[in-house]
Amino acid sequence: MRTTINLDEDVLQKSRELATRLNRPFRAVINEALRRGLPEVEKPARQRPYRTNARPLGLRPGINLDNIHELLAQVEGEDHR
Repeated sequence: MRTTINLDEDVLQKSRELATRLNRPFRAVINEALRRGLPEVEKPARQRPYRTNARPLGLRPGINLDNIHELLAQVEGEDHR
């Protein structure tokens, strides 16, 4: 099948050099590169896991983080509502 595509200059140059070095037709090099590369293009991009580093909060001893009402009373006073 005949078609027209626009290749970036660096891709064109590398493809021509490879075809010359392998003594193969330019068309064969492009077809082989596409056959090998298209499955990679279909794969989702690899993502690094999101990581955070724990930091000391500097909370005073005796503050209970499990009971929000008690925590507000300790931090803001009994009239926190």
